[in-house]
Formats: sequence, structure tokens, C-alpha cells
Amino acid sequence: MLDMLGHTTGMAAILVDVVAIASVVPMSLGQRLLAAGVAGAWIGMATALGADGALVYSPDQPVPVVGLLFAAPLLAAAALWLGSQRFRAGLMAIPTELLIGLNALRLLGVLFLALAAVGRLSGPFPYSAGLGDIITGLIAIPLALRLARGEPAPIAAWNAFGALDLFAAVGFGLASGQGPLQRLHVGVGSQAMQALPFRSCRPCSCRST
Repeated sequence: MLDMLGHTTGMAAILVDVVAIASVVPMSLGQRLLAAGVAGAWIGMATALGADGALVYSPDQPVPVVGLLFAAPLLAAAALWLGSQRFRAGLMAIPTELLIGLNALRLLGVLFLALAAVGRLSGPFPYSAGLGDIITGLIAIPLALRLARGEPAPIAAWNAFGALDLFAAVGFGLASGQGPLQRLHVGVGSQAMQALPFRSCRPCSCRST
């Protein structure tokens, strides 16, 4: 049940983000379709790799593929930002209140807590990622509303907290996963996040299950 809920809500959240941003960025129909196709291909590739167990980070697979998938869109966006004035103008056209409001989807971090409750995640990772996302998502709602009304809002402080939550979650995830960077030996740790459906597994066992 948690697997289906996690996959469904995760894909829906990505779809909401893509549609919301594409609807306000000045692009032609062809460009919107291209952006949707690229996003869909990336999501499909990540899902297929996870289902095949290729994201498992272990001593036998020292390259954190899940981290590369996470970083790839950020690096691509940074490269386009530096190399394309039109891309920069498009991103600057996105209303700040929309960007903040979309962070309400981080309330789905409750799924980390649910996985911890049933023993499929352990250690500091699910609580750091889950509680941090929930707090960030909750604050995003009134913050976006204040901006929409033209009222001052503590954007910098909220943004710093949200970024810190993200970096902490990635750090705890790597430190408690079965791989070369593991420093926290806390049972199943974050291993379930490296496979679809979410499950705890021994290093290299995912491809055979």
C-alpha cells in the first residue's frame, strides 16, 4: 500500500511541478511539449533504474547513481542558466509565490515517517527528511499567500531552512545507506530509497529479487 501511495503521489507531484512551471514560462507549444517529453523521459528512466535495482549504492557499486539522477537536472539547469540568456529570462518570469507554493508538495515527506513506522527506514534519515519536508511545506503555504497579497515575508530564512533540510536529508541518506560512505550503522538505514518498490535489501540483492 505504501509503495503504491508513494509512487502515485510522487509522480503526481512531479507532474504538478512541470505543468505549473510550464504554464507561466514564456514558451511556444513546441517548447512546452519538448520540456514535457524531457521530464517524462527522465522520470521514466529513474523509475526503470529503481525497479531494476540499478540505484542500489553498495560496496560493489560505489557510484551513487541515485545521487547522479538527483544532481543531473540541477546541473543541466545551471548550465543553461549560464549559457542562455533566454533561459534565464524564462526562469525569472516564474512568480516567486508560485515557486514557494509548489513547496507545499513537500508535505508528502510524511511518507518517510510512514516507512520508518513500519520498519523500512531507520536511523536519522527518515526523521530528518520527513519532518524537515513537512515543516518546509507547511510554512510555504502562508508564505506564498502573503507574497500574493503583496505583504513582506521572511523568504530568505525559509529558503535557508528548506535548503538545509535538503542537504541534511541527502547527507543522512548517504551516511546510513549500505555503501562506501556509510558511517551510520542503524539497521536498514536508507536502503529502501534506492529501490522500487521501496524495500530494505542487502547490498547487490536487489537485482535478483
